[in-house]
Amino acid sequence: MPAEMEPIPLSAVQHAVYCLRQAALIHLERLWAENRFTAEGTVLHAVADKGGSRKARGVRRVLSLHLGSQRLNLVGVADLVEFAPDGRAFPVEYKRGKPKLHRADEAQLCAQALCLEEMTGRPVPEGALYYAQTKRRVTVPFDEGLRALTEAAVVELARVFSSQETPSPTAQKSRCRACSLVDLCRPDACARPARAWCDRMIVKALE
Repeated sequence: MPAEMEPIPLSAVQHAVYCLRQAALIHLERLWAENRFTAEGTVLHAVADKGGSRKARGVRRVLSLHLGSQRLNLVGVADLVEFAPDGRAFPVEYKRGKPKLHRADEAQLCAQALCLEEMTGRPVPEGALYYAQTKRRVTVPFDEGLRALTEAAVVELARVFSSQETPSPTAQKSRCRACSLVDLCRPDACARPARAWCDRMIVKALE
């Protein structure tokens, strides 16, 4: 990574894997919009954001732990990191909803693991995603495929941040439905149904 480049936020990795344009809109153009999903996520993270640590059964649980990787130029905060008695780290990321078909959440968690490995000098083989809807943890092994996906997302983010150019909208339009930025990202797509309705009303009025 170029030394003069601003650090890449860990949260941007999740956005980039889901939609690289979304990541650029949020982290490059500084655009944001709330919807029900983002509001629920904010409430869920409120507890972790208070920080602090405690120990139970030999495991030290640290909330809101600041992380960083010089190699990948990443910085951010982990919701929770559990440290076993032998010092091995186990990151846990809180998410609203339930497990998803895409791997964006897993990549964000893996990015945290890469930071922890660099910071502690010890391997981090797995972590967990806690989903509020199911109220269960999903263990995530940090295998070669997930690590490659995560590092590729970081490279793409570095390219976008360096070029200062926002990518085109994703071809996976099904992902736009849950995105709070859809009105800002694809205003034409949102306007079409409204225009069609107006056209139908005008035709009816003229009949």
